[in-house]
Amino acid sequence: MANQSIPLDRIFQALSDPTRRAVVERLTMGPASVSELARPFSMALPSFSQHLNVLEESGLVVSRKTGRVRTYVLETQTLAGAQDWLQLQRDKWTRRLDQLDNYLLQMKET
Repeated sequence: MANQSIPLDRIFQALSDPTRRAVVERLTMGPASVSELARPFSMALPSFSQHLNVLEESGLVVSRKTGRVRTYVLETQTLAGAQDWLQLQRDKWTRRLDQLDNYLLQMKET
């Protein structure tokens, strides 16, 4: 799994908030400054910065400071790690449901 050093709990906790999910979604289009990311939200910049800190601590984003501008970039490897885990769960449940479907078809035939 990609980037196993970041616990999945921290990733999913970071993604549990709609503001942080919106930031991640925005960053799929490319890097953005703090002010650019904060623009759609009606909250004070210090509050918004806390959301960015949670995303950075979870490994979902990385920030770089150039002069006075801090820019955030999506860390796709960390996101891929969460996606890999979700895919494993999906595969497991698909197999289980297929088994149930086969069992019910057998029961119907008898």
